[in-house]
Amino acid sequence: MEIRIDPHTWERAEERGTNVQEIKDVIHSGFPIPARYDRWGKAKVYDFRQQRHGKYDEQRLLPVKYQVVPEVAAT
Repeated sequence: MEIRIDPHTWERAEERGTNVQEIKDVIHSGFPIPARYDRWGKAKVYDFRQQRHGKYDEQRLLPVKYQVVPEVAAT
């Protein structure tokens, strides 16, 4: 099974202060969230305890939208 991450997720990853490892962690161990257009969604809350966008946050929610692409059997 191939997981295809929504391009918007990659665009927003840096601005949300995340990286590929966290995105993969969310997909494998996050909780389900609603998604549309044949996509899946998961999210996870991380301890943050930092200043971001002029506001101190104890935690941050990292939502990820992705597609699951079925494998094609070889003939």
